[in-house]
Amino acid sequence: MLLATLLWSMAGVVTRHLQSAGSFEATFWRSFFNAVALLVLLAWLRGWRTLAATLRSGGATLWLSGACWSVMFTAFMVAITMTTVANVLVTMAIAPLVTALVARFALGHRLPARTWAAVLVAGAGIAWMYANEVAAADPRHLAGTAVALGVPIAAAINWTVIQKTGRGGTDLLPAVLIGAVGSCLVTLLPSVPFAATGADLALLGLLGVAQLAIPCLIAVAAARYLSAPEAALLSLLEIVFGVTWTWLGAGEVPGRHVLVGGALVIGALVANEALALRRLG
Repeated sequence: MLLATLLWSMAGVVTRHLQSAGSFEATFWRSFFNAVALLVLLAWLRGWRTLAATLRSGGATLWLSGACWSVMFTAFMVAITMTTVANVLVTMAIAPLVTALVARFALGHRLPARTWAAVLVAGAGIAWMYANEVAAADPRHLAGTAVALGVPIAAAINWTVIQKTGRGGTDLLPAVLIGAVGSCLVTLLPSVPFAATGADLALLGLLGVAQLAIPCLIAVAAARYLSAPEAALLSLLEIVFGVTWTWLGAGEVPGRHVLVGGALVIGALVANEALALRRLG
C-alpha cells in the first residue's frame, strides 16, 4: 500500500512538466495509456476469455462502478491542470468521510460520533480553502477545486453502489478498465486538435501505466491483507508525498490557507481512523 501511494503521488509533479498538452488532452492520453496497460495486465491475470466474459455478464454494478471510475479519472486530471496539487489532493482526501455520509443516507449505516466529528472538522477545512480561493478572486483555482470534488463524490457513489448491490462474486477489477475507456471517450473531442509533444506523450504514458494501472492492481492486492482503517490511513500518504514532490520538483509551494485547511482535513481523518484501529485492536 505504501508503494501504491508513492506511485499515485507522482501525478502532480509529472503534470507540471508537460509542455503543450492542455487539460482535456492530458486527461485523454493518461486514460488511453492506462486503458492499454490495464487491458494487457487484466488479460494476463484473468485471461482474454475470462475478461471478455466478465465485461459481458458483469451487470449494472460493474458498469456503474466503471462510470464512477471514469468520473474520477477525468475530474482528477482536469482539476490538477487548473489548480494546485495541494488543493486537489486535500479535496480528494475527504473521500472516506463523503462515503460514510452517502452510506448513512443510502444504506442506513449508523455513523459513530467520532466520524460525525471528523466530517465536521474536515468540512471546516475544505470550507476554509474555498473561502480563501473566493477571497483571492481567482476563478480558475476555485473552479479547479470544485472539479476536484467530483473525485470523492464519485468514489463515495462507487463504494455505496457496490455495498448496496453486493459483490455476488462479480470481478470488479475490469470496472477500472471501463472507467479508463470512458474517460478517453469523454475527453477525445475536446482534445482535438492534439498538441502534445513527444515528451508530453512519454510523461503521460508514464502516468497511465505507473501512476494508475500498476498501483490500482497493487492496492487491490494489498486491501486483502489490511483493515479498512489501515488502508485509509496509509492512503493519506499520497497527500504528503504528492505535495512534497511538487514542492521540490516543480517549485509549487502550498499556500497558508491550503496548509491550514489540509491540516484540519488530515487531522480529522487520522483521528477517526486511529480510533477505529484502536477499537479493532
